[in-house]
Amino acid sequence: MAVTNVDQRAGWAREGVRMAIISNRMESIARKMQNTLFRTARSGVLNTAHDFSCVVLTADCELLASAESLPIHTLIGPDIMCRTVKKYHPELQAGDCFLHNSPYEGDSHAADHCLIVPVVDEGGTLRFFVLAKAHQADCGNSRPTTYMGHARDVYEEGALIFSAAKIQSGYQDNQDLIRMCRARIRVPEQWWGDYLATLGAVRIGERELLQLGQEVGWETLEQYATGWFDYSEAKMVEAIRRLPSGKVTVHSAHDPFPGVPDGIPVKVDMTIDAENAKITVDLTDNIDCQPCGLNLSEGCARTAAMVGIYNGILDHSVPANAGSFRRVDVLLRENCVVGIPRHPHSCSVATTNLADRVSNPVQRAIAEIAPGFGMADTGPIMPPAMGVISGKDPRHGDAPFVNQIFLGATGGAGTPVTDGFLSIIHVGNAGLCRQDSIEVDELHHPLFVRRRSLMADTEGAGTFRGAPSVYAEFGPIEGCTMEVLYTADGTVNPAEGAQGGGPGALSRAFKRELDGTLTGLPACHGVKLAPGEYVVSHSSGGGGYGSPLHRDPARVLHDVLEGWVSRERASDVYGVVLVEDGITLTVDEAATARLRAGLAN
Repeated sequence: MAVTNVDQRAGWAREGVRMAIISNRMESIARKMQNTLFRTARSGVLNTAHDFSCVVLTADCELLASAESLPIHTLIGPDIMCRTVKKYHPELQAGDCFLHNSPYEGDSHAADHCLIVPVVDEGGTLRFFVLAKAHQADCGNSRPTTYMGHARDVYEEGALIFSAAKIQSGYQDNQDLIRMCRARIRVPEQWWGDYLATLGAVRIGERELLQLGQEVGWETLEQYATGWFDYSEAKMVEAIRRLPSGKVTVHSAHDPFPGVPDGIPVKVDMTIDAENAKITVDLTDNIDCQPCGLNLSEGCARTAAMVGIYNGILDHSVPANAGSFRRVDVLLRENCVVGIPRHPHSCSVATTNLADRVSNPVQRAIAEIAPGFGMADTGPIMPPAMGVISGKDPRHGDAPFVNQIFLGATGGAGTPVTDGFLSIIHVGNAGLCRQDSIEVDELHHPLFVRRRSLMADTEGAGTFRGAPSVYAEFGPIEGCTMEVLYTADGTVNPAEGAQGGGPGALSRAFKRELDGTLTGLPACHGVKLAPGEYVVSHSSGGGGYGSPLHRDPARVLHDVLEGWVSRERASDVYGVVLVEDGITLTVDEAATARLRAGLAN
């Protein structure tokens, strides 16, 4: 009997339903992995700040599912790492697990320990990979920090680096590697707990995928992956074709830093070919790797460009996976500071500072080619309130402590339709890392937080403004000395606005002395604090999108009432006249119209 159009449509509908169901199952598996890691990890950087990611990849090393993982961790890099595992271990078996953190072979930076498990069925066939990436409190660096911005090379950085090292065979630990980590890492019991949490995450992912394969069949899952990638590519095609074609060059720059006294300029050449639904980001015309820890790993360089694209197209229905990646070309070259690093150049800070100086101009480039799309710059990060604290805790017999804190960073960029996200922290994590609870930080560490608050008049002004800066002040408790190491960008080069929007405020760092006076601190520094001394951190504000004179006066009034914008700035920058009747503050619409007309001229 001939197949009718009705039969065809019914078949397509069934395929669509099946794809949606399996897609949700895959995302739920990644989410179960994340929940396991979050609930069982010991480090505050994991169980408070949520600085980790869990993904599922096909046997061909293509990214399939990532749930709410950090984009800078997962878009590109897991594929390279899984191919590295296959390269060094061509015969993969059930029970294998690999520890990998080499920035020269796909990982982001040495602080991100990845556990990779091949999902092998009962017949011995490789079906999937699961990968969990967890930022460590300490990774064996030569100083107690996971961000060695001043390191001239990987030797000065000092981290333990593992290249697809088999840490489990037959579900049993390789005690040689375990002893190596426990001997070199400053907080060995904390690392051990985080290792077990990460291991639990990948083993749960393995278990769930094996169960799913038994339920629906491995052939069905292969068909699903093919169809899901094709669907994702089609969604990206639709998104790109909503943009106009164009080509633009956008510049950014990282601040001066140890090893790079003139800073690091970044040039992004972007081409949007709407007709052929392709976007090309060319990063090849940039300087060579530099004698500092800011060099990007290949995973971070490619991913940073992709982050800017996914932000800029403003279509959150496009799945971020290997299918939609097909429509984007990121061009890199070897031995480039924003390309493919050569050993022994250090990539210690690869996930944040310079990566953001790639993502931000990419999303600004989209705004230049396609007004109404793209974004302004998210604020540069890593002020002292995102530093790594270390010392000895007098509350626990002077036991050593090391941990990164997330006590104060906002940075959200203005977009064509929204104000900057107050707690995005930085463009590469998309708001999925979390601001620390003051109470939890003070419970876990010998730390006193004196103040944390938003700062007035620090937002990038715009039709949609950037996020204001955060003020944070903290120091050690009585009987304790503490070192705070940080690698701040944005002290010289602010977050730029887009389409006429203004820049965000600069980042600042100070030490409050015992007499209460403030001493300015360098951008990349390790400050030692005695009881009664504090470090003061000003995070960067986010850039604004569109002219501030076009901002809805009601939004300006809201910001004034919240204390984020002063009445003077409302008038001078936004052209909004506010009047007070003794009880309430309101917008004088006629006076505002006159003032804006004058300011526009």
